[in-house]
This record gives sequence, structure tokens and C-alpha cells, in this order.
Amino acid sequence: QVQLVESGGGLVQAGGSLRLSCAASRRTTSTYAMGWFRQAPGKGREFVAAVSGGSATYYADSVKGRFTISRDNTENTLYLQMNSLKPEDTAVYYCALRVGSVVVTTPTLYNYWGQGTQVTVSS
Repeated sequence: QVQLVESGGGLVQAGGSLRLSCAASRRTTSTYAMGWFRQAPGKGREFVAAVSGGSATYYADSVKGRFTISRDNTENTLYLQMNSLKPEDTAVYYCALRVGSVVVTTPTLYNYWGQGTQVTVSS
């Protein structure tokens, strides 16, 4: 079993930045892929970014060039640096871990989830 705890959400003006963190309760080795998803009110859970066990990164087109995902396996932590935030980025952001090193973008293929952290971008 793995517990994931997100932090770093908050309220920011459009154009601002936030850095989300996700602390895992056990070692996040190269056998795991990890990712960030988000869910806005009334919408489904949407892929944002992911990093493979080999540290290859993948992004949704809507965040490419603005968000950066990274992982620190020594600290068992996943990060999401979000720059140039837009009001449409407003959502609850979830960290997820997949047992398997290959990145997938389908939420149901991730095995463990955090409780989520709210990000609100004002215009």
C-alpha cells in the first residue's frame, strides 16, 4: 500500500506560479510511473503530466510549455511546477502512482491516488 499526500495548492492570479508536491509513503523507484491529474467542477478527471520510471516526461497539450513535472526518488516526492497559470487551470489536482514504469494517461490505470489539492486561478 502507498499513501500519497499532495501540498502546495492555493489561490493565485492569472500569470502567476505554484509548485505542487506529492509525498509518497514508500520509495518511489524506477518501477513506478507517477503523474498529475486534475478535475474541475462538473468535469471528468483529466491527465496533466506524468513521468516514467526512467524519468521521461509527458504533458497534456493544454499545459505543455507552462508546467514541468519532476520526481526525486531519494525524497520519494513528485513535483509539478506550474507557471503562467490561467483561470482554466482551476481544478483539484491529484497525484497518482502506477505500478509499472510506463506512462499512461488513463486515470483508471493508476493504482494509488492522493486526496487532491485545490488550485484556483483568478482572472
